[in-house]
Amino acid sequence: MAIDAASVKELRERTGAGMMDCKRALQEASGDLDQAAELLRKAGQAKADKKAARVAAEGQIVIRGGAGRHVMLEINSETDFVAKDENFLKFADSIAAAALRHAPADLSALMALTHEGQSLETLRQALVAKVGENIAVRRYHLLETQATVAAYSHMGRIGVLVEIDGGDETLARDLAMHVAASAPRYLDASQMPAAELDKEREILTAQALGQGKAEDIVKRMVEGQLRKFVDNVTLLGQPFVKDADKRVRELLAAAKATVKSFLRYEVGEGIEKKTDDFAQEVMAQASRSR
Repeated sequence: MAIDAASVKELRERTGAGMMDCKRALQEASGDLDQAAELLRKAGQAKADKKAARVAAEGQIVIRGGAGRHVMLEINSETDFVAKDENFLKFADSIAAAALRHAPADLSALMALTHEGQSLETLRQALVAKVGENIAVRRYHLLETQATVAAYSHMGRIGVLVEIDGGDETLARDLAMHVAASAPRYLDASQMPAAELDKEREILTAQALGQGKAEDIVKRMVEGQLRKFVDNVTLLGQPFVKDADKRVRELLAAAKATVKSFLRYEVGEGIEKKTDDFAQEVMAQASRSR
């Protein structure tokens, strides 16, 4: 049957699919817009599955909070261009709003929630089909507390939540900015795995012995260097980013405050990004064409 341009345009605006895909779907559905949209969603599902293996290491860190509940999520795309696209940002906002409203227990429960009649996972798959890239909701954190909480986002690339007892909102925000800038891995030495401390002690000892130092001197050197190492990777031990002469533990002591928890997300951290070697790619294509 003949399909008019207005129907194709309406279906395209509704689904974000390509013009020819919309025309074919309408022909298969005998002009029924709802049925055509369903056919495109099914086709989009197949496309989404094919893209799921592609590395998504760009994206946005999204934070929402209010009334004693705070959520932080990392939502990834393959390129920074798509991470700034209005469709991606709208999807990210929907995910964050649903997480804040329903406080799901984990990521699976979050993606099973519905928005405008569809599950968030279905919306994710539709977005994959629309933008042509793998989209992944990688991680999600829920914080429910009546303590003072500060959230900080650096251009959507780094997100931080800091929860404190005592002090005030200004202190909490200063700490959140510090965590964003200095990336502490632990609160203090008590949170560090014993195996990590033992490994660092082993490395420092080997280095000192390699310099021909006596064993009693080596022991004192190593313990001093180990304290510096611990201070470098713990929030309480780091020099405060706004006053390097003061350690964070001193800042907290002056305010009679304590840090209950902190969390830092950075887009793509820990994801191995694919690097394309175009020279090798051209050579490979040339060898195959011989």
